[in-house]
Amino acid sequence: MKIVATLLLASVLAAPAVQAAGDPVRGEQLHQDCLGCHGTELYLPPKAKVKTLAALKKETERWNDRMNPKFTRQEIEDIVAWMNRDFYRFPQ
Repeated sequence: MKIVATLLLASVLAAPAVQAAGDPVRGEQLHQDCLGCHGTELYLPPKAKVKTLAALKKETERWNDRMNPKFTRQEIEDIVAWMNRDFYRFPQ
């Protein structure tokens, strides 16, 4: 039994880290920093240009270059989760 527990623990420790999914509640709060330059109208048709979740993340990362200080990777995930939940609704 001790060997099984040791092997199980070793396999868990050796597994790659899984990044937490974005938190849309936190993303909405973080997005307040974006409102100095634009409102949420960019996320609604006909202005919405993004067509996939991957493209939404890519665009968010691209615009992050204009931020000072920049959002962290987790904060970007949070913002993307909020925008997707409230505006885009792309499948996960």
